[in-house]
Amino acid sequence: MSHAMSDDQVSAELKKMTAFIRQEALEKAQEIRIKADEEFAIEKSKLVRAETSSIDSSYEKKFKQASMSQQITRSTLANKTRLKVLSARQELLDDLFERAQGKLKGYTEDKTRYREICKNLILEGAYALNENKISVRARKADYDTVKGSIDDAKKEYQGKLGKGVEIELDEKNPQPEDSAGGVSIVGTGGKIDINNTFDERLKLLESDALPMVRTSLFGKNENRKFYD
Repeated sequence: MSHAMSDDQVSAELKKMTAFIRQEALEKAQEIRIKADEEFAIEKSKLVRAETSSIDSSYEKKFKQASMSQQITRSTLANKTRLKVLSARQELLDDLFERAQGKLKGYTEDKTRYREICKNLILEGAYALNENKISVRARKADYDTVKGSIDDAKKEYQGKLGKGVEIELDEKNPQPEDSAGGVSIVGTGGKIDINNTFDERLKLLESDALPMVRTSLFGKNENRKFYD
């Protein structure tokens, strides 16, 4: 019987993905830096030619003006480069989570593994609610699998807590068929809904793990003084 991926397996998969994306990020950043250096060299050459042709008795004053213009040009190009790098990084991060979104539905294809995943998601909600009766919402296409997950969850809940819990499948309120899978667990007469769908889990990962993923891909931001 298949089981949900362990923390080590998940970590290994994430490391593979982040290593690939990080390499893409480094190559993209290098391309941007090279182009920015070329642009700076061109601008500098123009400034030097323009100022050399007009050197006269006020050379000292014009040299200072040229230096100031050069500093402004350097600053402008540096800002443009920084914005380009930031934009490229964000595109890579968006692509990473888009790829993850595309892989979510693949977890539902192996019914044995998917049944185990849904069981764990149901148990997580049951433990959090700690009620005698709860309901589960899923996609209609997953009803057969989720019914098995409910049976498994009841047994494990009884075995670990020494008390039973009534879990019913809420077929009147199915999850959207275009969702990636997973379940939501509802308690307190419908007032509390623990959203354990794959889509919601990815959203939470994108929000909570984004700083870690960004650091893993691009390294620590030395200019940032405060972290959450």
